Amino acid sequence: MRTIKLGTSELEVPVVAVGCMRIDSLDKKEAESFVQTALENGANFFEHADIYGKGECEEIFAEAVHMNDDVREKLILQSKCGIRPDIGTFDFSKEHILNSVDKILKRLKTDYLDVFLLHRPDALMEPEEVAEAFDILESSGKVRHFGVSNQNPMQMELLRKYIKQPIVANQLQLSITNTTMISSGINVNMENEAAVNRDGSVLDYCRLNDITIQPWSPFQYGFFEGVFLGSEKFPELNKKIDEVAAKYEVSNTTIAIAWLLRHPANMQPVIGTMNEGRLVDCIKASDVHLTREEWYSIYRSAGNILP
Repeated sequence: MRTIKLGTSELEVPVVAVGCMRIDSLDKKEAESFVQTALENGANFFEHADIYGKGECEEIFAEAVHMNDDVREKLILQSKCGIRPDIGTFDFSKEHILNSVDKILKRLKTDYLDVFLLHRPDALMEPEEVAEAFDILESSGKVRHFGVSNQNPMQMELLRKYIKQPIVANQLQLSITNTTMISSGINVNMENEAAVNRDGSVLDYCRLNDITIQPWSPFQYGFFEGVFLGSEKFPELNKKIDEVAAKYEVSNTTIAIAWLLRHPANMQPVIGTMNEGRLVDCIKASDVHLTREEWYSIYRSAGNILP
């Protein structure tokens, strides 16, 4: 699979990341087969979070991949912390970050994470504490690269004032039907809904600062309302995607990911499927380069407008 540099780091990563949020829906044999299929197709970047399955997803993954030193060298592992459903808060305190990473490493049966992200902005974040935690994690060898999730430019700027480490990635919701970060840039200075800038121009900020955007829920519309592929709510979109898929002799799944990869920001979509066939279809998007006309026609068919 095609690779890109993650942010300003020297870490080469596949353009498709395998999200493991639902791996706890598989039995042991299915999980082993799924992970093996990913690796056989060049998808060795696995994305986790400490809240996925209340930690069980990381344990299941470690068992499925038969984690040992030799296996670990072939993997790129990313995880996140900061959401605390146990007490109903977000938590970027130094104590919680350090404690969470230790637990993540134990569950994944590894000594280090290639990438660690802060999960959802914490309104009570004290950036000095985050900086102290990052320094400890880096100097101890427990984390090699750092990033964030769902943060806007000023939140990242505040963090960057104190931390020494580059922010290499930002996970943001983005799909063909959730395009606010793209649409606001197209509709600059217009008096329409699409012109509303809801994220502080986070797309341009990440491009300017070489921060890799990792789109999450690339097949969802709304906030986990459903999948747009095959949905009766998006007839024109599905018709157009199917037309383009037929041209390239691939599935509609492949085209949905190829649409994201066509954007010049060099994004790394996080795929959440646990279906091996759909996973392979997502990976195939690495080899599909949509034309400008195809990209815009898919964009418009989702109900987006051009001023």
